[in-house]
Amino acid sequence: MIVQSATEIAEDFSPEYWREKDKTHTFPEDFWKALVEAGFVGILIPEGYGGGGMGMVEMILAMETLTSQSCGLAGQWFLCLTSIFGGLSIAKHGSENQKKNYLPKITKGMEFCLALTEPDAGTNTLNTQTMAIEEGNGYVINGRKTFISGADRAKGMVLITRTTPLEKVPKRTLGLSLFLVDLPNPAIEVMPIEKHGIHYSKTCEVYITNLKIPKENLLGERDKGWYLILDTLNPERMSFSAAASGIGLLAISKAVDHARQRSVFGVPIGSHQAIQFPLAEARAKIEAARLLNYRAAWLYDEGQPCGAEANMAKVAAVEAGIQGVYHAMQTLGGYGYSVEYDVERWWREVNLIRLAPVTHQMALAFIGEHVLGLPKSY
Repeated sequence: MIVQSATEIAEDFSPEYWREKDKTHTFPEDFWKALVEAGFVGILIPEGYGGGGMGMVEMILAMETLTSQSCGLAGQWFLCLTSIFGGLSIAKHGSENQKKNYLPKITKGMEFCLALTEPDAGTNTLNTQTMAIEEGNGYVINGRKTFISGADRAKGMVLITRTTPLEKVPKRTLGLSLFLVDLPNPAIEVMPIEKHGIHYSKTCEVYITNLKIPKENLLGERDKGWYLILDTLNPERMSFSAAASGIGLLAISKAVDHARQRSVFGVPIGSHQAIQFPLAEARAKIEAARLLNYRAAWLYDEGQPCGAEANMAKVAAVEAGIQGVYHAMQTLGGYGYSVEYDVERWWREVNLIRLAPVTHQMALAFIGEHVLGLPKSY
């Protein structure tokens, strides 16, 4: 049912639609509205708050289908920003008042963002410098975040800060806390970053100056935020794995259609093994990555450890997806490099997934340490 619904939505938003949005740097309002009306934004939200009451398996199916049918990275992007960063975080760790306040609004289209990354921390989240100082009945927060996607439009933010300095905690993973912040707020300045792709959605620098937050906006337990973040970061990895697989499938489909129709020296170019084999190999690897990602999502839904599977799925999906788009561009030749045929846009999109939400190398480091049992490498 989810795949069918996602396919029907994708039919209304063709590659030409995304080409225009990317060219004009325009947010896809009608696409977002379609996701909200179909209930996809609320998939992870319990039924009691107006959501679908489903899990990551269903979310992955929706993202993967939207992405592979025509939408490219957009099929995953907006659901991740709001449904995972906002909806899932609050559903898993919010107080009853927080759930009642935010979850029904999210199901109706309230956009969210996650303010995690910092210029001097990057992947080293424990080096977060943004600080929340307790004052009276609340907190005063100062700091800076970078690469915060959707912050220009979001009406809600999950903000990661320190509540105890790193040098004062008994264990490095303690001292981080999460806060819910309503936007816009005069204490928060948002500045878009010019970037290589995904021009239909802005990614921003965020400057926080004397932001006052009541104590009831603390999400989960104070100083235990690192452990809560993992419940969001693993699904984030799964969602980007779905995007990498989906983009690869989309590009391969485009390449196959071209290879059937394009004739050179009297035969379709798709009859040559030099064209067939790279596309076939990429497709096989994508299918394997998809299965591993479903496994990670199922483990998450069952409340079981899934970090190893989530990271391995991302490594496998990124490599397979990039291979698929690369060979699609080679199959189309000069057409693949032209904007009109969309592959160059998918190439820009899929290469982001090697960098985000965690770099390829850090995913490999996790596998080396936690799966292979090797010494920590960083």
